[in-house]
Amino acid sequence: MEFDGTKTAVAFLVVIALAVGGLLAAQMMAMSTVLMMVAPSMIVFGLLMLVLGVKHGEYRATR
Repeated sequence: MEFDGTKTAVAFLVVIALAVGGLLAAQMMAMSTVLMMVAPSMIVFGLLMLVLGVKHGEYRATR
């Protein structure tokens, strides 16, 4: 499967939505805590890991 920007963004959003939805359904924390603190940190961490993963893949592809 070839990943492009659209497929990567959809997969990223699906993973974040499932994680946030699971936290909200489990009622471990208040909804405001999950939406205002946990979700943004998941997004930032996910973007950081995505950038590192892409850069590592570029490095591996050239060696």
